[in-house]
Amino acid sequence: MITLIADVLMAAGAIGAGIYCLVLSRRLSRFTDLEGGMGGAVAVLSVQVDDLTKALAEARKASTGSVSQLTELTARAEDTAARLEILLASMHDLPEPDESGPRPKVTRRRRPARSEEREAA
Repeated sequence: MITLIADVLMAAGAIGAGIYCLVLSRRLSRFTDLEGGMGGAVAVLSVQVDDLTKALAEARKASTGSVSQLTELTARAEDTAARLEILLASMHDLPEPDESGPRPKVTRRRRPARSEEREAA
């Protein structure tokens, strides 16, 4: 009789374990469903990571080009600044203009009026 009770309890435990496994299997299949479950979210995140990796690579490429261009422009600006400093230094060596001398005469000419301007007047 004890063996019969042990067998019944063992069968009930096996059936309970089977039902538990069935429930877990269904939950897992819903969890990994690519359309609405966590699997879908992982797939979307994976695609977004790939897109961000490509965008980062393009940004690095653009920044490398900008750095080389900026370096070149900075070098040109430094050269120009050095030339300006030399020009300013050479301006100090020039004699002061003579204020007592006559001023040069500037002649101004008027341009002839156009035909449209004559009609408007």
